[in-house]
Amino acid sequence: MDNLSDTLKKLKITAVDRTEDCLEGCLDCLLQALAQNNTETSEKLQGSGTLELFAHLLTPQSPCTAKVANIIAEVAKNEFMRIPCVDAGLISPLVQLLNSKDQEVLLQTGRALGNICYDSHEGRSAVDQAGGAQIVIDHLRSLCSITDPANEKLLTVFCGMLMNYSNENDSLQAQLINMGVIPTLVKLLGIHCHNAALTEMCLVAFGNLAELESSKEQFASTNIAEEMVKLFKKQIEHDKREMIFEVLAPLAENDAIKLQLVEAGLVECLLEIVQQKVDSDKEDDIAELKTASDLMVLLLLGDESMQKLFEGGKGSVFQRVLSWIPSNNHQLQLAGALAIANFARNDGNCIHMVDNGIVEKLMDLLDRHVEDGNVTVQHAALSALRNLAIPVVNKAKMLSAGVTETVLKFLKSEMPPVQFKLLGTLRMLIDAQAEAAEQLGKNAKLVERLVEWCEAKDHAGVMGESNRLLSALIRHSKSKDVIKTIVQSGGIKHLVTMATSEHVIMQNEALVALALIAALELGSAEKDLESAKLVQILHRLLAEERSAPEIKYNSMVLICALMGSESLYKEVQDLAFLDVVSKLRSHENKSVAQQASLTEQRLTVES
Repeated sequence: MDNLSDTLKKLKITAVDRTEDCLEGCLDCLLQALAQNNTETSEKLQGSGTLELFAHLLTPQSPCTAKVANIIAEVAKNEFMRIPCVDAGLISPLVQLLNSKDQEVLLQTGRALGNICYDSHEGRSAVDQAGGAQIVIDHLRSLCSITDPANEKLLTVFCGMLMNYSNENDSLQAQLINMGVIPTLVKLLGIHCHNAALTEMCLVAFGNLAELESSKEQFASTNIAEEMVKLFKKQIEHDKREMIFEVLAPLAENDAIKLQLVEAGLVECLLEIVQQKVDSDKEDDIAELKTASDLMVLLLLGDESMQKLFEGGKGSVFQRVLSWIPSNNHQLQLAGALAIANFARNDGNCIHMVDNGIVEKLMDLLDRHVEDGNVTVQHAALSALRNLAIPVVNKAKMLSAGVTETVLKFLKSEMPPVQFKLLGTLRMLIDAQAEAAEQLGKNAKLVERLVEWCEAKDHAGVMGESNRLLSALIRHSKSKDVIKTIVQSGGIKHLVTMATSEHVIMQNEALVALALIAALELGSAEKDLESAKLVQILHRLLAEERSAPEIKYNSMVLICALMGSESLYKEVQDLAFLDVVSKLRSHENKSVAQQASLTEQRLTVES
């Protein structure tokens, strides 16, 4: 360290005199000291005020410039030295050196700037102001096609510099994207895929940039999918494949790239991994199986990519995914059920799948998960059944296959995601199916559970779906027995509350169900309708200008139906409904205007 002090003193003198030989000797000593103890040497350097000298030594003409840049690169490996490097005014001369023709100068300058930018806001900001990123991108473009080792080393350093410059910084990443870095990096990957270090650097850069929404369009206009799949096929090491997966996952969120990945043959690679890893209990293999099957499901979220893989239900990929459902591996069961839910996104696919026995496979899967089952598998299988139940022609087939009985086994579930999908599946199944709606509506256990879930204020989705199913049971069955079951279980107040929902569709469903209650079973529901303040709510819905036309219409239909109850009719009279209704006779919607005239007549006659 005494030697170091002498070197630093000597350096100050020679830096002024510019005696090159002596200067070079001092720089060599410094590099040696940094190699032996970087932290301590860097502290001494900072304390001696030598950093400021380096700014004057970074000249393109000097033969020592590369060594000075190398020293700065070594020093900047220490976090505590990065801001001092900025404060010493080193960024501007370093960025100027990026215009050098000397490969060693470029290499060390790239290292120095990259290390100063690492995790340093001040470093990045200074490089940004000096315009360093654009020069580096221009270099990458012009050097892209040269494949000799020295050039590849330089390209790797420049990629690393850009990565450190923009890592976890959205605005700098956006800047690089606007400068057109993505097509350049994709080209680099294609040309230099034999170089492990450069490939790795490109992958990390892609991983950073792919998180940004604005990058997806640029990626989609390159042949990234083809290059990534080509690279993926070559990899046998778990870590390398994991790196590729980390880039593919954010890229595959874009529908155009999903299709490109499918066309480039990614699915076949994923299916192969699944086949290789399915019976392994090694941690790495289990993780890879999960990643591969998750990515497979993600690719199916795009309409075009999904339809391409479905191939009219004859596709080999579709058939392979089907075979996952009866497997004993939970991850594959989950991915299989999610894949079916994704294939079931149009009527044609749904009808084909129901006709080819998918429902039975899903029911068997659910049966295996009733007691202490896997919640994610339950949720996925119910999602698939719900989607399959959307086409009208599938409902009766699924009902006769016993889907409701299977689904009802999960009534005791305490998991909101499972509850939510269970409710949605039942609601889809009974749509316009009077017999099924009546059968379910008379099931006191189900109705009691629905009423309980209508109060699940912590889970808005479950609460909303429970209300909707209660209403659907009445609307589709039009059954007095169903209404009585709902009255006995205390469900009426929830339907009245539902009429005040912020969603018009839910308000409407509630009003139609309430009108059926009033028409078919007013006597038994009367007290509950009173205590839920239905009449006051209807008055408010009619008086409010922003109520949708169908809400006003159905509210008036309901008012007329309530006149059969003495106590409710008295409430109607007390609230001066005539005033509100008569105003609606001139409503721009014809149906509302006509119903207002009819309601006005009824109110006038009755009074």
